[in-house]
Amino acid sequence: MSDLIEVVIDSIRVSLMSQQRIVILREVNAERYLPIWIGIYEAEAITIALQEVEVARPLTHDLLKNVFGILNATIIRVEVSALKDDTFFGNIVAEVNGNTLDIDARPSDALNLAVRTHVPILVARSVMDSVGIVPEEDLGDEVGEETRELTGPEVEASEERLSVFEDFFEGLDLEDKDQKDQEEDDSDD
Repeated sequence: MSDLIEVVIDSIRVSLMSQQRIVILREVNAERYLPIWIGIYEAEAITIALQEVEVARPLTHDLLKNVFGILNATIIRVEVSALKDDTFFGNIVAEVNGNTLDIDARPSDALNLAVRTHVPILVARSVMDSVGIVPEEDLGDEVGEETRELTGPEVEASEERLSVFEDFFEGLDLEDKDQKDQEEDDSDD
């Protein structure tokens, strides 16, 4: 188990480009994150369980939890066990009649069960080391405010694309706009 790192679900985000969902796992006792793209329905099911929303009938993951219970199987932990060809692999570790079972699963399904059964979520160290994201502390602006920013190749590419707008923003005369807004407000009275 030393090759596994415990994480918690930090948040679920929505991609502005595709409406896909991303579950953000945060390493326990550290500032390292693992984003995993998941389906819309799986994200909704995790959110429902996290918020402890009562549903009239069992959702698929509730049904699976009930099946484990009826078979006297105990879910011990869930794992994000591997990353191959940009696909994450999951594992549900359960115990039944003294035997430990490793059950192959999508990470989203394993996470759904973890939320419902309150078991640890673990990530293979190799996965976290290869695609985990550590926030970088910014030096801040002249006022001394600190900001936190996720780093990675996609952030650097995004900054390069946004640099074309620097001249536009520098050319804005916001004082003139504020004065015009005030004049419009005065004329409305």
